[in-house]
Amino acid sequence: MSVPAQGHHDDDSYGAPEGGHGAGDSAPQGTHEHSVTAFRRPDTQGSTAHEHRIKPRNSAGRDLKSAIGVGVGLGAVVLLAIFVIPGGWYPLVALAAAAATWEVHSRLKEHGYVVSLPTVLVGGQVMLWSSLFFGVEGLIAGFVTSVLALMFGRLFYHGRHSAPQNYLRDAAIGVFVLTWIPLFASFAAMLSQISGEAVSGRYYIVTFMLCVIASDTGGYITGVLFGKNPMAPAVSPKKSWEGFAGSVLFGAVTGALCEHFLIHGYWWSGVILGLCLVVCATLGDLVESQFKRELGIKDMSNILPGHGGVMDRLDAAFRHGHMAHSQLDNAHVIEQGYLAGRA
Repeated sequence: MSVPAQGHHDDDSYGAPEGGHGAGDSAPQGTHEHSVTAFRRPDTQGSTAHEHRIKPRNSAGRDLKSAIGVGVGLGAVVLLAIFVIPGGWYPLVALAAAAATWEVHSRLKEHGYVVSLPTVLVGGQVMLWSSLFFGVEGLIAGFVTSVLALMFGRLFYHGRHSAPQNYLRDAAIGVFVLTWIPLFASFAAMLSQISGEAVSGRYYIVTFMLCVIASDTGGYITGVLFGKNPMAPAVSPKKSWEGFAGSVLFGAVTGALCEHFLIHGYWWSGVILGLCLVVCATLGDLVESQFKRELGIKDMSNILPGHGGVMDRLDAAFRHGHMAHSQLDNAHVIEQGYLAGRA
């Protein structure tokens, strides 16, 4: 539901000029590279023509029509789940988490990683639904159980009489998947459980989503227009400090406005929320950029035209879940204290 992007927005949204890869780091297959056309131009002195390369300008590099259409459709589904369908937020997050898990597992399998799909799928759902009925304690219990099942399952993947191959690598990536998708998604789902006398839990969800959208929008616009200084060129060559500044500005302002008008809390609490989400988003984008770079892929899938896969579009929302839940829960406590003081 953030700014429409074709595939992974990390290398596009912050818009720094495209730089080279690190020493010995070739461009991975399928990454976002501009096609540069060489042409010959006669020398003014009539000498031998020289080859010049057109330096690409910062651009969206995406099918905006398809991206906008899909983005509007996703936004409508989210609004229905929040305001129209009773209890619709948890099933929506559960479905998105399952789809994202399947996408990531498919990409890992293509590159030789051995991760049990039933374990991460079922374990992820157990984690998420446990958080609905038992809160954070249920979520942590589900996470630990899933990790143990993953570790033991991989240990005996080839039977008791065959030594496991690449056990540490596969077990570690399995725990990474469980953390990256269902654990973080569960905290995003738990936003619906924050509610007070004056504010429904749905407005905490809206605040969270608007801050995520604002962060992506600010980074995208300022990165495309002004991005010149790469933030981490070896990991994400086109993510710039200018784009990060735009994310900070948009995120902080949106957080303050939502905190004041939707949650009826203190504006400075919204600023803190926006800043925390921007930092988490930026670091998370760099992690995902490296994840895709090592696998040599651009998108997790192509089921969402103009966006890539479910994980390409909702990764930010998943990653921000824990930070948003913590910060908004604190805002809820402050609000309750404020109302008690007035009474």
